Formats: sequence, C-alpha cells, structure tokens
Amino acid sequence: MPNSRSRPRRGAGNGAGTAGRDELVSRSLQSAEHCLGAQDFGTAYAHYLLVLSLAPELKEDVKETFQYTLLRWAEELDALNRTQDLLGCYEQALELFPDDEVICNSMGEHLFRMGFRDEAAGYFHKAVKLNPDFNDAKENFYRVANWLVERWHFIMLNDTRRNMIYNAAIQKAVCSGFKNVLDIGAGTGILSMFAKKAGAHSVYACELSKTMYELACDVVAANKMEAGIKLLHMKSLDIEIPKHIPERVGLKEIVGIHLPTNVKFQSPAYSSVDTEETVEPYTTEKMSRVPGGYLALTESFEIMKVDFNNLQELKSLATKKPDPISIPVVKEGTLDAIVVWFVLQLDDEHSLSTSPSEETCWEQAVYPVQDLPDYWMKPGDHVTMEVSCQDCYLRIQSISVLGLEQEMEVTKSFTKTTDLLSLGNEAELCSALANLQTSKPDAGEQICVLESSEIALLNNIPYHEGFKMAMKKVFSSLTPEKLCPVMDPHCQNNEMSCGTGKHNTMKSTPEPFYVLDVSEGFSILPIIAGTLGQVKPYSSVEKDQHRIALDLISEANHFPKETLEFWLRHVEDESAVLQRPKSDKLWSIIILDVIEPSGLIQQEIMEKAAISRCLLQSGGKIFPQYVLMFGLLVESQTLVEENAVQGLERTLGLNIAPFINQFQVPIRVFLDLSSLPCTPLSKPVELLRLDLMTPYLNTSNREVKVRICKSGQVTAIPFWYHMYLDEEIRLDTSSEASHWKQAAVVLDNPIQVEMGEELVLSVEHHKSNVSITVKQ
Repeated sequence: MPNSRSRPRRGAGNGAGTAGRDELVSRSLQSAEHCLGAQDFGTAYAHYLLVLSLAPELKEDVKETFQYTLLRWAEELDALNRTQDLLGCYEQALELFPDDEVICNSMGEHLFRMGFRDEAAGYFHKAVKLNPDFNDAKENFYRVANWLVERWHFIMLNDTRRNMIYNAAIQKAVCSGFKNVLDIGAGTGILSMFAKKAGAHSVYACELSKTMYELACDVVAANKMEAGIKLLHMKSLDIEIPKHIPERVGLKEIVGIHLPTNVKFQSPAYSSVDTEETVEPYTTEKMSRVPGGYLALTESFEIMKVDFNNLQELKSLATKKPDPISIPVVKEGTLDAIVVWFVLQLDDEHSLSTSPSEETCWEQAVYPVQDLPDYWMKPGDHVTMEVSCQDCYLRIQSISVLGLEQEMEVTKSFTKTTDLLSLGNEAELCSALANLQTSKPDAGEQICVLESSEIALLNNIPYHEGFKMAMKKVFSSLTPEKLCPVMDPHCQNNEMSCGTGKHNTMKSTPEPFYVLDVSEGFSILPIIAGTLGQVKPYSSVEKDQHRIALDLISEANHFPKETLEFWLRHVEDESAVLQRPKSDKLWSIIILDVIEPSGLIQQEIMEKAAISRCLLQSGGKIFPQYVLMFGLLVESQTLVEENAVQGLERTLGLNIAPFINQFQVPIRVFLDLSSLPCTPLSKPVELLRLDLMTPYLNTSNREVKVRICKSGQVTAIPFWYHMYLDEEIRLDTSSEASHWKQAAVVLDNPIQVEMGEELVLSVEHHKSNVSITVKQ
C-alpha cells in the first residue's frame, strides 16, 4: 500500500477557523489511514474527499494514496454492481485530479467492461496524451482503437480514385443547383468538405459514433470549414426538421465427438428476420483476398435498383413485399454464400463499382446460405431467393436450389389449378417455388449463435486432435502414486503437502482427474476430456444457449451431462475462476487461452498462468505449456494504406491525416497472411518465448538478428505463434486450418534494405503487449 503520512500545512491566517480546519483535516487523514489498514476502502475514500475539499494544497502529498484507495474502492463497487456509485467516485476523483493518467486509465477500464466503448476510448486516449510512456493506457487504447476507428476508414481515405470520383460528382451536383447537402455517416467529414469546397450553401453531417464525430469536428476545424458544416452526433433516422436541420435535404463430427442434428450453430450474420440475436444479416469480406479463393457458381445479376431521388420509392422499400428472384447455375459446386456489391451511379457521368474485380476500398457483403437439404449445385439448376429491405437492411431470404425435375413437377401441379404458364409470370412461379422450399426449425431444435471465430474454431480439426492427444498423454502419466501437489516457489497458499508420503489406496472408485477449460468462448474441449476416462471436466462458458448446446452434445455422445460442470456457476466473480474444484483437490489439466483470435496475446495471461501453476496436482499441466512467437520482414503497401492516411494528396489536399492518424495503431490485427498482398524480405525468425509452466525461461526483452533475403522496403513485421501443448504436439496459428488470425507491426517509416544485410529487431514483452522495433 502506498505510504501517506502527510500532515496539513498551516495557512497564512492563525484564527480559530484555520486551526479548526487543520484539526479536522489532520483527524480525517488519520481516519483514512486507519480505514486503509482495515481495508475499509469506501470510508477511507470518503475521508480523503473531505481532506482534499478542505485542504486542496495537499493534493500532491496524498495523490498516490488517493489513487490506491480509489482503485480498491472501485473494485468493490464493481463487484457489487453499484455502477452509478462507481462512476460517481471517478467523476469526483477527476474533478480533483483532471490530469491524472492513472485515474483516467482506470475509469476507461471500468467503462469498457460496462460496454461504453466510445467513452472508454476517450479516457484511454487522454491517459496516453498525459503520459506517453504509460504502457497500461497505451495497450488499452491500442486494443480499443483497433475496432473503434475501423481499418476501412484508412483504406477508404487512401483510395484516391474513389475520392476523385466522389469529389467530381459532388462538384457537378452542387454546381447544377443542389446547394443544401446532408452527409449521412460522415466519418471524417471528407465528403462534407468536398461539398463545401464545391460551393454548397448548407452542409449537414450526421455521424453516430462519438469518436468519429469528435474526430470529424477536429478535421473540419483544421480545414477551416467549421462555420459552413454543421456536424450532428446522432442517428440519421432521428433527424427532425426543423429541430436539427432547418430544411429537407454447419458441422457433423469433431475428433470423435458427434454433433447432433438438433443443435444448430449459426453466426450472428443470419438472414432470418425471426432471429432475435441477428445484428446484421450479412458479414463482409474482401473477396479478392479470401484464403483459397472462391468459385462463382452463377453470372452476376441485379438484385435491386434504388433511386435515391425518388422519395416515394424510398418510403416503400421498408414495407414492400419481398421480390422473388430466380438465377440459373452455370458452374458445378457447393453453394456457401451469396455475395453482394453495388454500382453507385453518382450522376450520369460518374459511377463507382464495389465489385470483387475492382481495385477499391470497399469489401463485399456476404450472406451465408443455411438450411438447405443439399448445397451441391450443377448447371441447369436454379437458385431462388426473396429480396427485401426490412429493418433497414438488405435481406436475402428463402434461398432454395431447384433442379430441372423439381421445376417441372411444381409447374405441372400449378397448371392444374391456375394457368400460370399461360400467364408467363416467372416471378409468381419463383415465389411459389421458394415458398414450397422454405424450411422451418424443428420444435426441439436448439439454436446456438456463435461468433465467426468460434465457428472457425469448431472447424479447426488439428486443434481438437492436438488437445485430445495431449490430454491422453497427461492422464496416462498420472497414477495414484503421483497425486501429491506440485509446489510453485512463488505460492504461499498451497494447502496440500506430501509430508507423510502415504496415499489412500483402499478406495474402490478411483478419484477422477479434474480438468478446467477457461478458454474464451464456446469450447467442446471439456466434452473431449470427459470421453477419455475417469475425468471430471469443468467448462467456463457463460451463455445459457451455449450450456444447453454442450449438454445436448454430451447426451448425444453417451456422456452423462451431469458429469460436465459449468464452473462460472460456482464462482461469484470471474477473478476466482481458477480456484480449486474442491478444498482438498487440485487440477490435473488447466486449459488457458493464450492467443486471441485477433492474433494478439491474451491480457493477463502470465498472471493466470502463475495462479494455475499453484493449483496443479503433481504431474499436472497447463495447456499450452509454452508458446513461441515468430515473425518476418515484409514489404506491403496494403498494410501501409490500411494503417494511416498517406498525406494530403490522397484526400485531394484536405487536411485530414494528422487527425485520423492519431488513431493509427502500431499493431494491425485480424490479418490473414496467406492472402495478404505482401513481399517477404526475410525468412521467419523466432522472436519471443512465453513459458507458462517454467516462467524462468521467459525474457521480457531480447534482440533478434534478421538476414535480408530480398531487396526492398521493410514496411511491416507480421507475427504468429507456435503453441506447444507438450514437446511433441504443436499448434500453428498461421496454418491453413487455424481459426486464429495473424497480426503485424507496421513501421512508421519504411526501411530500405538490400539482400544479404542484417537488421536487428528489439522485442519487448510487457504484460500482454509485445512491441517490435528495428534498431539501426
């Protein structure tokens, strides 16, 4: 605990009022220190507030102890879900210490956990500005910035062709008399500024994201256009006239574990209107960079045409009945998804296409196809679907694949009742066919919504095979004679000991092996463990639908669901998730998530590993036991343009780069190196070792020599990991089957290198943050 033995300084006056104040301050300080000793942090915090309100001159003297008291009291309030009190304490603290980076960072952490990500980012950003060397705040800000200002902003702003075409079209529209402009989803405000430069009288820019709204304010002001552009921080659907603006303007079996048909896994991107958890009915991909490529099974076809100048048409979109479409199949293959892009006709002269074949900043919308009895298609088949704009989304539903025979049979049955053929109404026929093929979920079907990374994990067969083999080896090595605990030299609270060397060998039923899986998200590893013998597995999944799905999978594999424990039901807070299964038992295996799907090291993983080592029985293991980090030097213009706006030329002379580039991060995440446009300039080298079982082998920093094998400009250092479950079983996060993505350090300034040269990389590991710099 920080030391605080400060006493109040005497004021200039010597009256009774001053003396009384000093006495009260002195007593309050003593009381605060007494409360801290008793770990009564709430009362101590109240005393410090009184001291600082009476004697603000003591701020610097008690600052460190006040920080400590605030953080501990905030932890208690958080555990009690007293959210308003917690936020109130931080607001009081920031009134007293508005420029304290520790308090700002801690406030941001609490806000982030509560889901207020925009607000959290602001506090992290402020903490970094106050102290650029504050590593905890930098790491928090980088993690938030990676998604807060999405990377497509950088790509889009670097797309000179896109910016030139938009600018030309906006100029033409404004010059032809359209003087009042509304920019919906303004982002940095670049299009609004194009409009203002073109001579628009009134420009209104609407942006929902608080971060992007504030960024746009800075950008517009820096370009001296704040007087001519009104920025609105709100949803476009909530804009009212004249209040805001005055005028209109799928899977079957995994390493022997059967996945029953009544458990259906879906991503949040699902096209059913009835699915409550749907965030968007589609996901997005840069189809030209999909690993392994793709095969187009049909010719491209028009889904919808929208005239944004026709108000009646726009109004009718949300209520209009779905339009049926029938498309002939031209190639044989499996129907996985429908890919959608748009051709944006800005005016008669200027247009932009976001087609996969175009070099553009846009990705394409991907609508996953699900619920088909058969996904295989061949030329002569037809794909039918219904297209609508419901809930402000383009929705593609009732997708079916019909062979020639099915079409003829359905046509014949319709001919008996209505003469559809004579009408020649292909649309009605397609709609009828689609309705006949629409499948409804069974009553006993359990829908389990998983993130795309969780579905990719289920498809990662080497991952599950590796864990199954490694767990088998641990169980076979553990015998009743080896059940004494392993003592970690840093642990003081290990209750078990091997003092007598005696063991109870008279039990008729052997004690089970206890396995704890605290990996993130949905995991079937506990079920795999449970099928390997006398094992009591514990899962840390939190969502009810995930627990139900695991119970159903257990039953389908003749594994009593009562054997599987859901561990977070037994602990009051997540920090206790690694505690013992019973007071006299220790874990045989603890499975930790070391690497995030994004390609970064998990936060606090080394702290979790330290606790885990104390809770292992003798011969027990942490999985993975150690991790090696690898990297190489590459030249990649794509990474450069996705990381920062490249000067004034890209934005046609408008000053945007210094403002949005504040949100550039040193590490790009969610990369797929197999399809990333880049030129390797070196071979892979080992950068770092993280050992969870033997921590003395770890180093916090090291220098690595890298030999150049191809001349060029080093712009980035991609990295990935080899995870060793034991000395023989290894998982590669860069493999084709991996559910993990990779990450890369992007250099601020490219380095010209020649073949045969050597560069020295300085690699530092602080908590979960890794930094890589080039020494020159």
